[in-house]
Amino acid sequence: MTGRVGLVTDSTSNIPAALAAQWGITVVPTQLHIGEHVRAEHVVPKEMLVTALEQNLPVRTSPPDPAGFTWAYQDMAARGVDEVISVHLSSRQSQTWEVARQAAARSPVPVHVIDSQTTGMSLGYAVLAAARTAGAGGSARRVMSTLTKRLDSSAELFYVDTLEYLRRGGKIGAATALLGSTLSLKPLLTVLNGQIAPLERVLGAERALRRLVENAVRRAGGRQVDVAIEHFGAPTRAQRVLGRLRQRLPTAREITFTEVSSAIGVHVGPGAIGVAISPA
Repeated sequence: MTGRVGLVTDSTSNIPAALAAQWGITVVPTQLHIGEHVRAEHVVPKEMLVTALEQNLPVRTSPPDPAGFTWAYQDMAARGVDEVISVHLSSRQSQTWEVARQAAARSPVPVHVIDSQTTGMSLGYAVLAAARTAGAGGSARRVMSTLTKRLDSSAELFYVDTLEYLRRGGKIGAATALLGSTLSLKPLLTVLNGQIAPLERVLGAERALRRLVENAVRRAGGRQVDVAIEHFGAPTRAQRVLGRLRQRLPTAREITFTEVSSAIGVHVGPGAIGVAISPA
C-alpha cells in the first residue's frame, strides 16, 4: 500500500483481481447461499452458480461476513494506513453498507463508509480512481472528492433476458412496472438513486443489445470515458457488445471486459449484459 489512505470495497464492484492488487484495494466478498450451503462468492465456480439458477435451486445472497470487514480494516492499519475509505454497493440493494459501518466502529484507524448508490464497474471505476489518487499521496478529503466525482457522473446500464431473477431476490425496484411483459420484449435497466429502474423495453434480444450500445454511447456524450462490458454466463454475446462499443466510442480511455460478480449474477440471471460508463 502506497500513501496513507486505504481503499476497501465489496465484490459487487467487479474490479478485476489484478487491478485490485496493483492499486492495493481490499475487496471483501459477498456471501452466496445455494441450498443449505453458504460460501464466500469467490470460491463458488460461476458454472456451478449458473447451473443452480437454471435448475431453480434456492439461491440467494447476503452481505459479507462482518469478520471480513474487521480483518480488512485491521490489515490496513497494520500496513501503515492512517485512514480508510470503504465504498460499497447501494444500501437500497443490500445491508453491506451497514455491516461495514458496524465494523468501522471497531477499527483501529478512522474508516469513512460510503454508500455508492450503485454497483458493478460504475462502482469499481470510482474505487480505482480513488485508489490512484490515494497512491499519489492524496489526502482522505481529496480521495473522497475523486470518488464522489466519479460516482456522480457514472452510469450502469444492463440487459437481462428475464426479470424473474430480480423479482425472486427482491431487487427489482421501480422495474416492477415491466413485469408481465411478453417474453419477446426484453428489458433494459439502469441504477437510479440506488435502485434498479427501467430504461426501456425492446422487441427481441438482438435489438435490445443494440439499444444497450446506443444508450451507452449517448451517456458517454463524446467525453473521454472508461467503459466496462460485464456479463453473466454470456461471453459470446458480451464480445459482440464489446466490438460495437469499440467502434462507437473512440474516446474510450480504458475498456474492461469482465464477468460480473456472482452476487450480481444471482439477481440478473444467466445471459445478462452490463455496460458501465465512467467519465475519466
